[in-house]
Amino acid sequence: MSYNIPENCRFTEKHEWAREENGVLLVGITDYAQSSLGDIVYVDVKDEGTDLSAGDSFGAIESVKAAEDLYAPVSGTITEINTALKDAPESINKDANSAWLVKLKDYNADEFNSLMDAAAYRELVASLDT
Repeated sequence: MSYNIPENCRFTEKHEWAREENGVLLVGITDYAQSSLGDIVYVDVKDEGTDLSAGDSFGAIESVKAAEDLYAPVSGTITEINTALKDAPESINKDANSAWLVKLKDYNADEFNSLMDAAAYRELVASLDT
């Protein structure tokens, strides 16, 4: 199976992506994750101003098949929530790479740089699809 894995993102083993944009970090789930979950019906994330450490759960995502926790790829503070997902969680299924969940400010750049690049994430996904 082929997944959209953008070169401008970093990735976690739990299938979150992170992309730096104008000094903040956008965080979402990968195309692989949305495909595995199936039809997404609900997204719930913590409030703006919440401080996170890398690996902390910052919310949950539910599909018709499963519910999964969402994990912070890096330490930082939630500065914005994608409120459009409350009314249209299925937009993650349409384009997981543009349907960000939260934005983080004051994020840890070293943690970001240590995340998998697109090539490494492609290898991980390929190993899971066999």
